[in-house]
Amino acid sequence: MRLPIYQVDAFTSKLFAGNPAAVIPVEQDLTEEVMQSIANENNLSETAFVNISKKPFTIRWFTPATEVDLCGHATLASAKVLFEKHLDDSVTNITFESKSGELIATKKDDLIYLDFPADSLEEIAETSFIFDLLGAHPKAVFKGRDDYLAIFQTEKNIRELKPNFMEISKINSRGLIASASGDNVDFVSRCFFPQTGVDEDPVTGSAHTTMIPYWSEVLSKDILLAHQLSERGGVLYCENKEDRVMIGGESLIYLSGEIYL
Repeated sequence: MRLPIYQVDAFTSKLFAGNPAAVIPVEQDLTEEVMQSIANENNLSETAFVNISKKPFTIRWFTPATEVDLCGHATLASAKVLFEKHLDDSVTNITFESKSGELIATKKDDLIYLDFPADSLEEIAETSFIFDLLGAHPKAVFKGRDDYLAIFQTEKNIRELKPNFMEISKINSRGLIASASGDNVDFVSRCFFPQTGVDEDPVTGSAHTTMIPYWSEVLSKDILLAHQLSERGGVLYCENKEDRVMIGGESLIYLSGEIYL
């Protein structure tokens, strides 16, 4: 069996930045064992498998270690591949069916916007454990659907965090998001997911389903610009829409090829 494979740098306007994801369009379902083996072999933070024989398209995401229920950058990458390689130029919307429900990708000029479910947050009274994880004290901590969200005072605080990945891997969540208001954007973040085999994710679309509702309320605005401060970095164009959020970004196809199974 031969399968097409693409690698896409997501949430960036230039190569070698943003978050790289593999995208594999298929016309028949693969076993979980095969998908996990391919994701491990790719050794990227996420590999997306999109069954293009179904309507709506089904999408699943695998890290090198496990399947995840929601992934933003690999969905953006998948939409980029489908818009450029598999769909007519007149098509501007793609509907995906996923373990997180219906997801919609919309093309607007150079951006693709993802319509994702918004997260709901519960504030955590005990915050001292964050110091052992990041080497700094947050001003507030929240628990979302999948992750903890630690809020810090400044962008400088976020840049200077010293994550202890061994300790982060022990918390009862997918991972830990650290965020603060930005110097030149509305908010910044770094995201740590050692439980999934990704110590620090370059750009994390799904984490913005948690951050967008928080910062929209704090800043009293629905249109937000975000910057993830990983080594590769990424820019996200965000909108709060009550129980949904829009997460927009640019992306570039880096390579295409074939898998032989």
